[in-house]
Amino acid sequence: MTTPGCGEIRATTEADPGPDEVLVRTLFSGVSRGTEALVFRGGIPPSQSTSMRAPFQEGEFPGPVKYGYLNVGRVVAGDERLRGRTVFCLYPHQTVYVVPAAAVVPVPDQVPARRAVLAGTVETAVNALWDAAPLVGDRVAVVGAGMVGCCVARLLAGIPGVDVMLYDVDGSRAEVARLLGVGFACAPDRVGDCDLVFHASTSGDGLRLSLDLLADEGRVVELSWYGDTPVEVGLGGRFHSARLGIVASQVGMVAPARRGRRSPRDRLALALGLLRDPAFDALLSGTSTFDELPRVLPRLADGTLSAVCHTISYPDGG
Repeated sequence: MTTPGCGEIRATTEADPGPDEVLVRTLFSGVSRGTEALVFRGGIPPSQSTSMRAPFQEGEFPGPVKYGYLNVGRVVAGDERLRGRTVFCLYPHQTVYVVPAAAVVPVPDQVPARRAVLAGTVETAVNALWDAAPLVGDRVAVVGAGMVGCCVARLLAGIPGVDVMLYDVDGSRAEVARLLGVGFACAPDRVGDCDLVFHASTSGDGLRLSLDLLADEGRVVELSWYGDTPVEVGLGGRFHSARLGIVASQVGMVAPARRGRRSPRDRLALALGLLRDPAFDALLSGTSTFDELPRVLPRLADGTLSAVCHTISYPDGG
């Protein structure tokens, strides 16, 4: 991105990989619509410019900046143990790049390269479940059927006895919910009935709905990040008498419940393993070529291009 709302493709050169590095040729990258649209619009507040840096970001907010973190490619040079392997890396949209070998994680053979771009988002969902610790038999709602919400819903669906309902104002997401094996609704139908709610709609209305859905002593796990947008939520009514709670979950650090026993790399490897599940293909709702990316990002940012996960294809990826 050169300036907020404007992007372009720039040429770059990569040196030969060193002894502990790899040269990766990208097959697919994914647009993390919520965060990348926020970056594209210039919505990162100065106070969060450090914490919101992507691992291999170049430049500073609001721009020029090279940003992104869902990249799947093939190792073509460098570390012999990885050469020829398909790998995931938290790297921006770029055709070829050199990174430390430790920065890539091999993609399991059973996971298609395009599906593997979801690894970073499934990792966020894993962290959210570690933060929330849902129990067998819980009634759970997920508010917001974007990438994060859908990944959370699919993981919850695998817990015995958990009753999952996915909410979104976009009725077209009902088919995605069906493919993920969870219920769907546009309007609240479980007010005061949920043990746990995951909020991922990035809207004040969604957060208010999340609180309304909670049973007494229930918790909202807040996964939305609003950037520089203020959010109002009423903490009157039954908030205190029902002992409701709101807890933040963010993927920047491993959840406290597992921080002493799992590294970020362990968490990412777990996410890639979970992507053996073909149900996640329901989230791959569109694709464009790398050359089209400067024209695609504005449409994703303003909502004229509707997508759960829009992927970018590169010449070697198909």
